[in-house]
Amino acid sequence: MAKNIVVTGASSGFGALTVRALADAGHTVHAGMRETTGRNAPAVTALREYAREHGVDLRAVEMDVADQASVDAAIGHIVAEVGRLDVVVHNAGHMVLGPAEAFTPEQLAAVYDANVLSTQRVNRAVLPHLRAQGDGLVVWVGSSSSRGGTPPYLGPYFAAKAAEDALAVSYAAELARFGIDTTIVVPGAFTRGTNHFAHAGRAGSADIVAAYDERYAGLTDQVAERLARLVPADADPAEVARRIARVVDLPKGERPFRVHVDPAHDGAEEVFDHGDRIRADFYRRIGLEDLLRPA
Repeated sequence: MAKNIVVTGASSGFGALTVRALADAGHTVHAGMRETTGRNAPAVTALREYAREHGVDLRAVEMDVADQASVDAAIGHIVAEVGRLDVVVHNAGHMVLGPAEAFTPEQLAAVYDANVLSTQRVNRAVLPHLRAQGDGLVVWVGSSSSRGGTPPYLGPYFAAKAAEDALAVSYAAELARFGIDTTIVVPGAFTRGTNHFAHAGRAGSADIVAAYDERYAGLTDQVAERLARLVPADADPAEVARRIARVVDLPKGERPFRVHVDPAHDGAEEVFDHGDRIRADFYRRIGLEDLLRPA
């Protein structure tokens, strides 16, 4: 059955791939992005052309996930336009590179804002609609870096993605009795086909960066290069989008709690699987097993 879906951070990367995959699957898809008439105007034009050429329902919507008013306006517009929402895909995020000490507290807060607080703003706008319906799906695009191999110089990003994952796990249980499903998609490192490394932010304290360069010269570039060596040449970031589309099309209650898409196999899947089993067993022990599946 066709669903009404909103995807955050849809101007590029996994988000741009995901909105196209979902639209191709027959859904009405709202591609959330900021500066639709400015910096991201070319992305809006590309979406319109894709929708026209493929005969799909794919619409750009102005949404700055750093601004609650912008998020509220976007969700209000979508509901007014199509009558309901069925799925939200939390995809917006931002990567940074550099020694952790060299990031100011304000920079660290900005990384958390982009990767964690943004999801809270969207949830507060979307979830009242899903709860009223007694139905819906929340998809969180996380990262294998939350639990798998964690190379240096990505600390603030890893910490933020771990915080996002913890929030997603808690939300899953708290939304279950409202009939709302949760899936956490866990991509690994894709060093080709996305702009994560090219658009990554940098640490603000140049003197601290210089001090680290004395012992870790060239490490910033080495991290990207060595991750790239682990990723097979045929690794396709569009597989993340395809897996999200498959999850959306599954019946409620049959969707996996986690979906791993990690061509580098950094170990996150094994660690997450163990943690998720412990969580499920704990819920059973305390008599809250019903929270493991949507009502």
